[in-house]
Amino acid sequence: MNTSARDPEPLAGKSALVVGVGGLGCPAALALARAGIGRLALADDDVVDVTNLHRQILFSEEDVGHDKLTAAAGALRRAGYRGHVDLVRSRLLPENARALAISVDVVVEGADNFATKFLVADACRLEGRPVVHGSAVRFRATVWAIGAGGRPCYRCLFEDVPFGEAQTNCAEAGVMGPVAGLAGALMADLALRVVTGDACFGLVHTYDGLTDRLRSVEVAPRRDCPLCGEARSIFDIDETRYTGAVCAA
Repeated sequence: MNTSARDPEPLAGKSALVVGVGGLGCPAALALARAGIGRLALADDDVVDVTNLHRQILFSEEDVGHDKLTAAAGALRRAGYRGHVDLVRSRLLPENARALAISVDVVVEGADNFATKFLVADACRLEGRPVVHGSAVRFRATVWAIGAGGRPCYRCLFEDVPFGEAQTNCAEAGVMGPVAGLAGALMADLALRVVTGDACFGLVHTYDGLTDRLRSVEVAPRRDCPLCGEARSIFDIDETRYTGAVCAA
């Protein structure tokens, strides 16, 4: 998955929304910016914490305590990005998810909780937008691109929002910084493939940092999937479907 061969001219007319400027969103945003994508929307409402620095590569010690979006935009500019940066000073929420999804060509989701991941999946399917999902916990990263119409979609594999102890995230389980960085880079590459018409949907890419193994597994669409199946039942964003903290990785 090599982004270096991407033609910067077509990319200048493309846009991406990065949900969560964290361990995944930082490297993804940097890679997209350096590839030459024309517009980047960054969605987050957090401030930089010292515990973020080992994996959130857009920030330094001088940014601790400051707004993540302002710090991220400054870092992208210093890295040479000349495109347009939209700062969405909000978490992705039921009331803004669809509007944010429809405003870009591809959504790059790097949240650290299932509530947000399912919300992004639903909003993108409802608005007909492709999405790249990513996660990194401990030594393992998982990344996959989903087409505008699903088949398969996020719910084909994970079905519904888990509750209670099943919602383990990187804040609780920990994550290796290089694993998050690799996940973010892979997410950016898949997003670039989406906007240039070179996407391969339906493959889940996993990386195991303990064995240094990257593998791809095909996910089959579910006929009974409520979001993209033959008898789909999700036609809007119902906030009761999404519980738990909605925050960035």
